[in-house]
Amino acid sequence: MLLAARTMEKTTAAAMTLQAGGLDVQPLELDITNEGHIAAAVAFVNSNFGKLDILVNNAGIMVEAVDWAQNTTIGIAQGVLRKTFDTNFFGTVAVTEAFLPLLLKAPAARIVNVSSIMGSLFFHAKPDSPIYDSKPFAYDSSKSALNAFTIHLAHALKDTAVKVNSAHPGWVKTEMGGEGALLEISEGATTSVELALLEADGASGGYFHLGKPLPW
Repeated sequence: MLLAARTMEKTTAAAMTLQAGGLDVQPLELDITNEGHIAAAVAFVNSNFGKLDILVNNAGIMVEAVDWAQNTTIGIAQGVLRKTFDTNFFGTVAVTEAFLPLLLKAPAARIVNVSSIMGSLFFHAKPDSPIYDSKPFAYDSSKSALNAFTIHLAHALKDTAVKVNSAHPGWVKTEMGGEGALLEISEGATTSVELALLEADGASGGYFHLGKPLPW
């Protein structure tokens, strides 16, 4: 298993923690906004493994320095939008397309795009939904775009054994989610793991949380 992070220092530290628990984990430096990093990562996987069975696109940022309950749409800085989309959308598309030839060499590859319920247009438009009054525009719209990528890529790969899905991890105690979140980091990985290990008759082009589909 390969564990990627933006710096080798961070990914090595995390890999060592997992290795101490008995897992076979190799660190990989990968900033998905860096074309050189992406090319080097693909070359490493190709030369060492010749294929890629599972790609979990977990990279994501939220740069709007506001309370989650605010609406940032009016007056949002263009730089905030671009920085958010560079990681949450453009970088994810770039790294996925770069790894696609290796994914197609696997017998039944899985692509998991870690999205968020905040990308659901259905819930944002529904006054009684749990996220109706939470509208950080850059973050939300980047996750909606990521969901669109999931649908379109799944369709493009519908005649292959590759399955592509979006995962909402839940409200997790990460740096972004904060200490008030409901789920531990290990619990937040549940949906991604489920989608990464789908059987041949599993869904593709879906949007899920803990085994249940979410409305787009």
